[in-house]
Amino acid sequence: MTDRAGPRATPTPPTSAAVARHAGVSRATVSYVLNGQAAGRVGERTQARVRAAAEELGYVPHAAARSLRAGRGRIVLLAAPADPVEAFGPLFAGFLAGFQTALHRLGYTGVLHGAPASSPMAAARAWAELRPAAVLNLYGPPLDAPAVELLHRAGTAAVLILGPSAPPGAHTLLLDQREAGRRAGEHLLARGRRRIGVVRPAEPGPADCAELRLAGVRSAAAAHPGARVRPLDLARTEESAAGLAAAWPELGLDAVFGYNDEYAMLLMRALQDAGHTIGADGPDRLAVVGADDLLLARLLRPRLTSVRAEITPPEQIAGLVADLLLDPAAPPATHRLGTFHVTPRASG
Repeated sequence: MTDRAGPRATPTPPTSAAVARHAGVSRATVSYVLNGQAAGRVGERTQARVRAAAEELGYVPHAAARSLRAGRGRIVLLAAPADPVEAFGPLFAGFLAGFQTALHRLGYTGVLHGAPASSPMAAARAWAELRPAAVLNLYGPPLDAPAVELLHRAGTAAVLILGPSAPPGAHTLLLDQREAGRRAGEHLLARGRRRIGVVRPAEPGPADCAELRLAGVRSAAAAHPGARVRPLDLARTEESAAGLAAAWPELGLDAVFGYNDEYAMLLMRALQDAGHTIGADGPDRLAVVGADDLLLARLLRPRLTSVRAEITPPEQIAGLVADLLLDPAAPPATHRLGTFHVTPRASG
C-alpha cells in the first residue's frame, strides 16, 4: 500500500546557535557549558539555563565537527576484519564490553570498525577519515610503517597493534601465541604423549595464530628425543572432522592440540563417533587439548582440557591507551597482555 503523504522528511538537527538563542546567551557560553569548560567562566544559573535549553531543543554536540576543529576526536578505533571470520567469540565479546565501558569513563568512545584489507594503506586511510585519537589493530588487516605514519599525520596520537611485533611508530600489544602452543605441548609431553597432532584451521582468519601455536608445540617437543609433531589441517565443518577421524589409524598419533576449544570439540566428537576413546589415562586413549577454556568445553564428556589465557583486565588496557594519548611522544614499546596456563581435565 502506497503512503500518499510521501516520504517523511528528515528533520534538521538543532544547532548550538539555536541553543544560544533559546537560552539568551552567546555560542561561546554554550560551548563552554556543554563541553565541560564552564568552571570559573559561566555562573551556575546560566549553566542550568543552557542545559535546559539544550534538553528542550534536543541538541546533541556534533562529534565529527568537534574532531575537525580539534584535529583529533575522542574516538578510540578498534580495527575489525572486513571479511567474515570466526574472530568474535565470547572471550573477545567480553573484552570489548569491558574495554568500551572503561573508555567511556575516561571520556573516550570505542568504535569497532571494519576496513578493507586490500592493502595496509587502504585500511589506514579508511581509519584516518574518522580522525581517531587512537587505533587498536586487534583483528584488522596488518599495517606497515607507511600506514602507521599516515595515521599519525592524520592526527592519530597512538597506534597499538596486537601481534609479536609492530612496525616503526606503533606500540606492540603482545599475547604470545607460541606460549599457548608450548603450554599445550608441555602438558601432553609430561603425560607421556610423544606423537602429537596440531590442528591448523583451514579458514584464513586464524592462520597466523595457528602457525605460532604449532611452533610453540614444536619447541616443547624439541626437548624430548623421539617426540614428533604433525600438523593437521581441519575445516570448521563436521565433514572435515569426520574425514580426519577416519584417517586417524594411519596417522599413528596419541594426542592432539585442537588449536582452540571449538576445533578441539569438533574433532573430539568425530573421533568418538569413529570409535576412538578420549581420555588422559591409558595408552589406548587419545589425549585432546583445546584452548580458550570455554564454558561449553566443560560440559562435554569427557571434560575438555584447555589452555586458558590470563589477560590483562580491559580497564588496564583502556588506561594504557589514555596514558599514551596524554603523552603521544612516548616511544613505541611492547605491552604484554597476559600469559597462558593449562586447565587439566579428563580429556587429556
